[in-house]
Amino acid sequence: MKLVFLETNSLGDDIDLSRFSKFGELTLYPASTVEESRERVKDADIVFSNKIMMNEETLGAARNLKYIGITATGTNNVDMDYVKSRKIVVTNVAGYSTDSVAQHTFAMTLYLLEKLKYFDEFVKSGNYSRSGLFCDFGEKFWQLSGKTWGIIGLGAIGRRVAKIAESFGCRVLYYSTSGKNANADYERVDFDTLLRVSDIVSVHAPLTPGTEGMMNYEAFSRMKKSALFINVGRGPIVREEDLARALEEGQIAGAGLDVMAAEPLPIDSPLLKIQDSRKLLLTPHIAWASVEARNCLVEELMLNLEAYLKGEARNRVV
Repeated sequence: MKLVFLETNSLGDDIDLSRFSKFGELTLYPASTVEESRERVKDADIVFSNKIMMNEETLGAARNLKYIGITATGTNNVDMDYVKSRKIVVTNVAGYSTDSVAQHTFAMTLYLLEKLKYFDEFVKSGNYSRSGLFCDFGEKFWQLSGKTWGIIGLGAIGRRVAKIAESFGCRVLYYSTSGKNANADYERVDFDTLLRVSDIVSVHAPLTPGTEGMMNYEAFSRMKKSALFINVGRGPIVREEDLARALEEGQIAGAGLDVMAAEPLPIDSPLLKIQDSRKLLLTPHIAWASVEARNCLVEELMLNLEAYLKGEARNRVV
């Protein structure tokens, strides 16, 4: 049996994939183009992919292909009709990064809330040493206790964030983007109420026709001018030019984004005009990528493949 990983760079070079060689002949590619993928999968029985499209263009010549393991939760890179017509099994992984993403949510929030960029630079510049005062009040910051934390999308990650926010002493509200999520542990409100009363708004929702572009200029203008906005959900949920405008006009106090509409972020993005990270903190889609989360992801890939080989349906999407 021949196994091919098309994009090992998407998992990190510190993750050991050699364990998959126990299943057969293993070939690892750091990255692949669509054109390269066609050649690389043509003799494969098993293919692992992250972003490369799994469709007739890439798989048409792969007559031995029986199984595709998606190395992520999202499966928008799979032509479902085509793989079904070929009777190719497809699995994904989910739940591996809940703690990692929740942690990053708070890392971004606390960095912005406590103005850590300013205070770190104040000390390292020598200004603290020359100040003659044991403390500095050059920037004001606030505590989370007593604040209202509004969550958009109360799935597994949203619930984890809610629990941590409660431990900080926050009042937690949530808005269900599907309209179907009812959770007795937290107060459910409509979108307008969540924006209007929350001190922190964090997004943990999937990208759907209903969520795409929902955080636009009108939405930001309804938030408190002192509020922080965090997006660790999906980039296109935010209209980035509207967020840049809202920050420049002071409609909100600050924002942290780990996901962008286009990744990597285009060099001409309006977000890059805001260089002050007290206002805007950007990270390159890393919230999911703690060492523990990535090792968990690979373990899930192993378990999915083992289940398939035993004839069991584990995490199958096709």
